[in-house]
Amino acid sequence: MEIRCALPQDIRELLHCLKMKSKYAVLLVFVISLVIIEKENNFISRVSDKLKQSPQALAEANSTEVSPALAKNGSLALLQELDAAFSQMRSHLYNITLQLAGDPGDPGPRRHVLLMATTRTGSSFVGEFFNQQGSIFYLFEPLWHVEKTVNFLPGGASAVGSALVYRDVLKQLFLCDLYILENFISPVPEGHLTAFLFRRGSSHSLCEEPVCTPSTKKVFEKYYCKNRRCGPLNITLAAEACRRKQHVALKTVRIRQLEFLQPLVEDPRLDLRIIQLVRDPRAVLASRMVAFSGKYETWKKWASEGEAPLHEEEVQRLRGNCESIRVSAELGLRRPGWLRGRYMLVRYEDVARAPLQKAREMFRFAGLPLTRQVEEWIGKNTQAPPDGNGVYSTCKNSSEQFDKWRFGMPFKLAQVVQDACGPAMQLFGYKLASSPEALANRSFSLLEEAQPAWVT
Repeated sequence: MEIRCALPQDIRELLHCLKMKSKYAVLLVFVISLVIIEKENNFISRVSDKLKQSPQALAEANSTEVSPALAKNGSLALLQELDAAFSQMRSHLYNITLQLAGDPGDPGPRRHVLLMATTRTGSSFVGEFFNQQGSIFYLFEPLWHVEKTVNFLPGGASAVGSALVYRDVLKQLFLCDLYILENFISPVPEGHLTAFLFRRGSSHSLCEEPVCTPSTKKVFEKYYCKNRRCGPLNITLAAEACRRKQHVALKTVRIRQLEFLQPLVEDPRLDLRIIQLVRDPRAVLASRMVAFSGKYETWKKWASEGEAPLHEEEVQRLRGNCESIRVSAELGLRRPGWLRGRYMLVRYEDVARAPLQKAREMFRFAGLPLTRQVEEWIGKNTQAPPDGNGVYSTCKNSSEQFDKWRFGMPFKLAQVVQDACGPAMQLFGYKLASSPEALANRSFSLLEEAQPAWVT
């Protein structure tokens, strides 16, 4: 008290002024945050409504004819302009927030992890690493509902608009706003209750108390918890559980463009880490031909019988998928300022060969502790018996399964993949097979050593 009284009057006034400015700064951050959230929620609704309309409905809504190219370019320009405006607002909020000192009593930062992959790359298996960690709120493929609701058109403004909706739904989920999914779940939840959340049972957080409410008779649950009987999902209870957990992790195979995630990385409310999981495209195709048999009937007939021709559009689709993965990975490996320290590239083959080691690396990158529960799950689920390796199983004898595809794939099919996906395979360190003997020779490794630079 004596020291404080000894301070000159002008210094005490200065300290008082600084305290008042700090309070006003916090208030300003709060107001700006509300404005951003409101504007982006409105944007999601507008874009979603537009994308849900069929081309016929859009055409009928226009009183004059507009050329397709002009309409496409105009829509694309509008979406890009809006996206740039939102990015600028987030940047201002981020700069203001950096000027405020953090709470020294904070037990630790809230981490947000996005596992970004494509189908049949082992993402369900790797996602379980985070699902098994008790302090993490984990969601399995929440964008499945968005994809089922939004109409897609190849390329152009529709693809851009869809990517923006995907991104902004992810942002709301990371912020524990699970109500955003009610705009996409069908049938629409009543009273925030739904029995139709895709693969609810793949998220421990949605199947434990208090989210697991008593089951209800005569209520058909399309997606249910596996190890206990729960009533329809109460989205309010799920959102509260998300807020109680220390960290949030999401797995999705529906985000292809890494650049669209920049606003999430720069959002000061999130501490986002992105893990991009890739797999040998030859193995991916072999797995998809089994898991999605109907969609790959042409491939199977061409590979086994040679009767049906392999259509060029099929090959182009394969090439396009590989290129989108490669472009995103190259962006991450270039280490742009906004992504530095936020991106990690992981090959499924490395996870399969040394699951515990790679789990430790991923958790270290994400700034998360690897618990004994996760270690025990990995040990139990990577030494499965031969009959435990179903198409959708996350219980694998991983060290024996990751290159099993090479002994059943016709060499001419491997050649098509190598021709279509050569640049991506080279980037990720997958060797080309020059002959049927090389493809089927286990002593010939199709995998180069992983690069330390893949963790950025």
